[in-house]
Amino acid sequence: MSSIDVRLPDGKTLTMPHGSTVLAVAQEIGPGLAKAALAGRLDGTLVDLRQPIVADAAIEIVTSRDADGGAVIRHSAEHVMADAVKRLFPNAQVDAGRSDHSEKFQYDFLVDEPFTPDDVEAIEKTMLDIIAENASFERVVVTREEAKRRFSEMGEELKLQRLDDIPEGDEITLFQHGPFVDLCRGPHVQHSSQIGAVRLLETSGSYFRGDEQGPKLQRIYGTAFASAKELKAHLRRIEEAKERDHRRVGTALELYYIDSDIAPGTPFYLPKGMTLYNELQNYMRSLYPRYGFQEVMTPQLCRSDLFKNSGHYRMFKDDMYFFEGEDESEEIGVKATNCPCHCELFGSKMRSYRDLPLRFAEFSRLHRNERSGTLNGLARVRSFAQDDAHVYCEPDQVIPEVHRFFEMLEETYQMLGLGGVKMAVSTRPEDFLGEPSDWDKAERTLIDAVEGAGYECKVKEGEAVFYAPKVECDFQDVIGRTWTLGTIQIDMAMPERFGLKYVGRDGELHQPAMLHRAVLGSLERFIAIYIEHTGGDFPFWLAPVQVAILPISERQLEYGQQVATKLMEAGIRAQLDERSETLGFKIREAEVQKIPLMLVLGDKELEDGTVTPRLRRAKKQSRDATNVDALVAELAEAVGERRAAPLS
Repeated sequence: MSSIDVRLPDGKTLTMPHGSTVLAVAQEIGPGLAKAALAGRLDGTLVDLRQPIVADAAIEIVTSRDADGGAVIRHSAEHVMADAVKRLFPNAQVDAGRSDHSEKFQYDFLVDEPFTPDDVEAIEKTMLDIIAENASFERVVVTREEAKRRFSEMGEELKLQRLDDIPEGDEITLFQHGPFVDLCRGPHVQHSSQIGAVRLLETSGSYFRGDEQGPKLQRIYGTAFASAKELKAHLRRIEEAKERDHRRVGTALELYYIDSDIAPGTPFYLPKGMTLYNELQNYMRSLYPRYGFQEVMTPQLCRSDLFKNSGHYRMFKDDMYFFEGEDESEEIGVKATNCPCHCELFGSKMRSYRDLPLRFAEFSRLHRNERSGTLNGLARVRSFAQDDAHVYCEPDQVIPEVHRFFEMLEETYQMLGLGGVKMAVSTRPEDFLGEPSDWDKAERTLIDAVEGAGYECKVKEGEAVFYAPKVECDFQDVIGRTWTLGTIQIDMAMPERFGLKYVGRDGELHQPAMLHRAVLGSLERFIAIYIEHTGGDFPFWLAPVQVAILPISERQLEYGQQVATKLMEAGIRAQLDERSETLGFKIREAEVQKIPLMLVLGDKELEDGTVTPRLRRAKKQSRDATNVDALVAELAEAVGERRAAPLS
């Protein structure tokens, strides 16, 4: 093949010499685009500008206006940081960088002493000097032997071990700018001056490969953007994120705490936190009858045979808890996911096509052996529950079931005030169960289902779990961060591994399709994200304390207790402030605790049998004095309808 055809986003086609780079295509389109180019997409896959094109393909040129452009800038800044560290600390060994550069970059280093704040300041200054050098990034394809020779000569022992992780037969690429060279797939900017602004954020300890028995490393986090203006805006978002940090807010609102000495990675839920937890579960349960789900509960402890059958033992064993049973031959596993047990439920009796779709839902506790360095408040824990469900259906029912999932998800997110959801399909990883042709078919089915429901569908190459391609529902919070919440997956392995069958319409036995679905995902992780999205200012129906009753003086205390009793009997979570403090102090305290509604009681209210409502954040009363019974009825209606605001 002497030439190739590349299709541009506007539908035009360019004929280029075989092996032309992405940058050469950009230059052919125009010098301005070539100057601004940071990377490219070949058939939707992000690639380096120096990547040769060896077959006809659709191509897009990525610039700083593209979200992926920012990731390329941060990836390149990551290399500049490692270069700066090597210049300042020549004996440092460079481990691996970060795979996700959507917001920040990082590198782990093996050094004699932990980095100090002065060290970090010096590293950042050296990075600016390197950026000013405007060195070009070069992509070099090498043999495994050549890579070993280079890193051996550099004394990079950790890098030699990372080199062994690359499967035999895979292309090995190095990226070099100036004197610095690293093992990397890219993509990277053309030259260092395209990194407009950088900031190093923090340092922490880590372990090589996450193994606590391995070498202790030093990690440096940073971020980078095309301009100082973008960096400044991002740093403002970081400060706001700190204010909203669920660990800080959760402590202030007395929702939960974690005692790492007693139960690392496992939350202690306080009464207010348990209220929030239960209300979320109760809401999801309220949807089950309408969407056809049946709630079940399956064992926490199962013999390891179950997990060997499901594939989790081979693919997931190090992330699970196992212990010896009554004798050495018996190995017991603590459940890390519900799907194997749900397969057991399905197979517990013969099923017919008339039983399908069969939808099992479960909230039981799950346990995973997360590494201590990855634990993060409620966002990453060892003990959690999911709003988990599995759907067993006929193959032609898959797309309708995915659409039903979208309906349930949209209803839930609307209730919780979550908007701007985008859909993506994650495709098979390098290590997977099943046949590639089955994966291809399942991935196409999910993409068709997403697009058929009216969503634009992004593809996340190689990001699926080992047993199933999945739809990821990505939500953007109030400060612009993207989180994956809901997911639905077509299982490519378990129905066959468990021998699941149903009697079809033709009287023959058939294998059901199996879908894994979660709307909120892990409840712990969802609560962490939701706290940060709302800042702890929850909708009225979900607030742990919905009403604060604020007597002005001791004369109204008895009346306040009567009001509290009426509210609680009506199912409204009310709290009477009996302290001998000023009304202003009590209002401020209720504001800090983010209680949606305050009821002020003075002598006039006591005499008339009324209360004066005041909404959170209101500068004055929100309504004239109101009859207690009438207000209780109104609030009970708001709770029953799960309204976001207490007063209409």
